Amino acid sequence: MKRAVGNSYYSSFRDCLIDLEKEKQLIRIVEEIDPNQELAAIHRRVHAQSGPALLFERVKGSPFPAVSNVFGTINRCRFLFRSTLETTKRLIELRASVGRFLTQPTRYWRTPAASLCALPLKVWGGPAVYGQTYLDRLPQVRTWPLDGGAFITLPQVYTENPNKLGVMNSNLGMYRIQISGNDYIQNKEVGLHYQIHRGIGVHHALAIEKGEPLKVSIFVGGPPAHTLAAIMPLPEGLTELTFAGLLAGRRFRYIRKDGYVISADADFCILGTIESCRTAPEGPFGDHLGYYSLKHEFPVMKVKEVHHRKDAVWPLTVVGRPPQEDSAFGSMIHELTGPMVPVSIPGVSALNAVDAAGVHPLLLAIGSERYQPYAKRRPQELLTIANSILGFGQCSLAKYLFLVAKEDNPDLNVQDVAAFFKHLLERVDWQTDLHFQTQTTMDTLDYTGGKLNSGSKLVIVGAGCRRRELSTSLHSDLSLPTNFHKAILALPGVAVVQGEAFSSYTQASNEIEELCSFLQGTRGTGLAMVVIADDAEFAARNLSNFLWVSFTRSNPSHDVYGLGAKVEFKHWSCSGPLIVDARLKPHHAPVLEEDPKVKKQIERFFKPNGPLCGFDL
Repeated sequence: MKRAVGNSYYSSFRDCLIDLEKEKQLIRIVEEIDPNQELAAIHRRVHAQSGPALLFERVKGSPFPAVSNVFGTINRCRFLFRSTLETTKRLIELRASVGRFLTQPTRYWRTPAASLCALPLKVWGGPAVYGQTYLDRLPQVRTWPLDGGAFITLPQVYTENPNKLGVMNSNLGMYRIQISGNDYIQNKEVGLHYQIHRGIGVHHALAIEKGEPLKVSIFVGGPPAHTLAAIMPLPEGLTELTFAGLLAGRRFRYIRKDGYVISADADFCILGTIESCRTAPEGPFGDHLGYYSLKHEFPVMKVKEVHHRKDAVWPLTVVGRPPQEDSAFGSMIHELTGPMVPVSIPGVSALNAVDAAGVHPLLLAIGSERYQPYAKRRPQELLTIANSILGFGQCSLAKYLFLVAKEDNPDLNVQDVAAFFKHLLERVDWQTDLHFQTQTTMDTLDYTGGKLNSGSKLVIVGAGCRRRELSTSLHSDLSLPTNFHKAILALPGVAVVQGEAFSSYTQASNEIEELCSFLQGTRGTGLAMVVIADDAEFAARNLSNFLWVSFTRSNPSHDVYGLGAKVEFKHWSCSGPLIVDARLKPHHAPVLEEDPKVKKQIERFFKPNGPLCGFDL
């Protein structure tokens, strides 16, 4: 690394690292690092302190250096895309409303020229095909003790529509790739874990229908815009390569080789095929909900070749209970796509897939309630909007959807989760405003439903005048049955109660029925919601803990109860408070926990004179 880059029109990942080092946003680690948990433990500790990117120059067992935490903060992401971010936002705004160009021409005058970068560019060669290597020569990164092998955590997985080949009919997605362990043949097979509602699934289904293998290219590295493009929620039919070019300020360059596409500027390209319906066990893997995703059957990709550039560096991230590095990705996506929400889902003004709750488990939304402006406001249009939200892209994976009317508070910010909860709980009518969907699809990583991709949903809507004043302290007469030990107020109107370890749903139902009898005296006291947890002090300690415990450990159809619960004409309701059993269940995946030995091993890096001194926890 010798030259500095004055802008963010990066042609390689190393250009980006040079820039970060110049700005003192990158630290080199020259001591050899063990990729088996040690690297990840260092990353987690530095990331927790909003620290810099980490360049590991010597990775045990690999000739290639590795880098992590490049996208670790939203400010660093903005820095990396500083030359193109505003123009890209303008182009997305124009897609939301073309008329803006006519009404605000000075705001958008740069966009026509910038859009020229959107068209991918075919080239005959490039840095990515400098050399070839093998999978076992790549950094074999395992991030958590129970991980089933080494994984690629920042891949760009490229496929094309088998019925209509070409880069403009492609999908670029980020699906984790297992490159060692389990029953995979070393250097010849990898596990491709793609979840439901992913673009690659459409291409795979078409290939199966045609009876032919699906050609897959896995890119790692290249301009950082390519990594972000792989996770952008773009409409079907709009290729991520166009967005990659826009955000990079440089057309996506690609090479055609034997029917495969190679990203010419990538650091690594793995080429191979998915053969029909063949699957193999993939996982376990410590994932972004804060638990392991378990071993399941997923497609196997037969590896043909592994290409790399001369100065290749291996970008990676470490996932776990949020916030992690992927939280900054989520913030960046929100910044870019915010203007598209009202256009994509009419009536919706704001969405927030809550990061602290693991993204898909909890979705907050603000919509319009205009159906009967002459009558007392109650949820009507909101119910129509709720169905639209749950049918929109990855919003369909939401487990809990909380939706309120913009008309009740035009200044309500969907990003202010505590204020949103207060607004909703003040207005919700537990008799009418709870709407369940059972036996439905869920996020692949969510095990609260007991089966892969299976679970339930709960929509809670609130509109109109305030129905209750939320309590800011617990009722002095509140008492608990013997199976419950303490109650702590976590939010206004929300108490966390500690229960005995969960044993069965029958036992839980009996326990909660008894709890309801003790809560009879809370009616009218402003207690709107009760969450049952294994550790009440932990769950109520801060908002992040409360959200994580409450919504990653409960399945609405099985774990939602309420005082005065009844079913009338197939509608479940209660008089309140609502009760959510958020205890760990036997069928849940294990919680992620670091290996104490590894935590002790990495202390040498944080001691005085160590390269990471100052990043103490």
